[in-house]
Amino acid sequence: MTDSTQERGARREGWLDRVDKPLFAITGGFILLFCALALISADTLNAVVDWGFNFAATYFGLYWQVLLLATFLMSLVICFLPGSRTVMGGLARPEFNRFQWASMIMCTLLAGGGVFWAAGEPIAHYLSTPPLFGDQGADAGARAQIALAQSYLHWGFLAWAILGSLTTIMLMYYHYEKGLPLAPRTLLYPVFGDRAIHGPIGLIADASCIIAVVAGTVGPIGFLGLQMSYGLNALFGIPDSFATQAVIIMALAAVYTLSAISGLEKGIQFLSQANIVLAFVLLAFMLMAGSAALVFTSFFDSFGLYLKNFFSMAMYRGEAGIFGPPGWLSWWTVFFWGWFLGYGPLMAIFVARVSRGRSIRSIIILLSIVAPILTNFWFTIIGGTGIGLEQANPGVIATAFEGFNLPAALLAITQAMPMGFILSVLFLILTMIFVATTSDSMSFVIATAMSDDNPSTPLRAFWGLAMGVMALILISTGAGGIGKLQSFIVVTAVPVSLVLLPSLWDALRITLMLGRQK
Repeated sequence: MTDSTQERGARREGWLDRVDKPLFAITGGFILLFCALALISADTLNAVVDWGFNFAATYFGLYWQVLLLATFLMSLVICFLPGSRTVMGGLARPEFNRFQWASMIMCTLLAGGGVFWAAGEPIAHYLSTPPLFGDQGADAGARAQIALAQSYLHWGFLAWAILGSLTTIMLMYYHYEKGLPLAPRTLLYPVFGDRAIHGPIGLIADASCIIAVVAGTVGPIGFLGLQMSYGLNALFGIPDSFATQAVIIMALAAVYTLSAISGLEKGIQFLSQANIVLAFVLLAFMLMAGSAALVFTSFFDSFGLYLKNFFSMAMYRGEAGIFGPPGWLSWWTVFFWGWFLGYGPLMAIFVARVSRGRSIRSIIILLSIVAPILTNFWFTIIGGTGIGLEQANPGVIATAFEGFNLPAALLAITQAMPMGFILSVLFLILTMIFVATTSDSMSFVIATAMSDDNPSTPLRAFWGLAMGVMALILISTGAGGIGKLQSFIVVTAVPVSLVLLPSLWDALRITLMLGRQK
């Protein structure tokens, strides 16, 4: 055997030795089982997921509402403590500049949902007023404000806060100061101690969180294939077929896998910055081509309504009570809360990894305040423009949106603008980059959670490609397979939400302790 062969063998053995093999087996086995069940018996898969979804929404919906609200409020409290000025991560200066840092974090959460939901959710609430405001929906102007305010709740302060405002503090302290793994199991250390790090409790926690993120990421990848195929058919007449969808998904998988392999400093950072620049250009064009005055008026009026009704919206239960059938809630608030909760621990790993050299206060301000407000303004430009078009010409957006057709709603909005064809193409490209930025980041952190904070290239590549292949298999069974996977993330959010619970008190304890050490 030559020296070079021996070196390659040593490197191969080295990266395999760093992988948590039981965790890899459990999570990889889940992918195989879910895909096999989708192919063998879609009816059985549907029944299992529907039962799990209803169970989670009924018995955990109220807990999730309290958890997200408490997490946001606790993050605000921590901002005012002396310890929040502490710089975390063992670096005196940030690893990334402010634009690079904010771009990576913003793009990782928003994904394709930040485009299609920005177009679809406001018009959905405009056409069917949320039950909390049911008696206020007679006037078109009031319905528009309500629609945007409800969208702000689902994509605003609470959603962003659960993705790392408290858990990032814990992970950065325990990993960079105490040497514990940069993995979900570390969030349970305050409760279970070393048993969380080395025992089956930690394995279950890591597996649940990784499976939730796989479900939450494969869903948008698959939906992107379906939505892009629809868009290409509408714009260019390209057949809306499985072949088209497969080509789109394979191209996307190639882009985000190469990005994940290149690491945070290269591909992930580059895609995120390109994403932000393109988004800014498109939104600036929509402001100039449309009515900037209307957009700003809508934003401030709707944001005021959101703040005025913040607590009643956050804790709305309607007729569900404590453990009743949630109805409207299950398909809106509880669904979104389950989705964001599922991302919570691994998103916190990503935020912790890119936030070295940042203070606790700056991390919380970006996640819990700045990012939500920017996201809400984004929704106003896209969704508010759609509502304005619908008010001026009833049916122009509603007809396209019929049947909850998210890509049709987006295309109806963009094509009604000046240079609509070019704008529509650019928004499809933007959506693809959005999904790629989330997929490359999640490929990276999944590999981090089962290895270390500098995971090997083969492990990153495996998870990137595995999620693309899973999306292909599921769309081959029809759109229902991807839809069930999206619903499944609400099921996985049950154990994940328990992993997040200790952050409510331990992030505060850590911040107080760091303040006393100054």
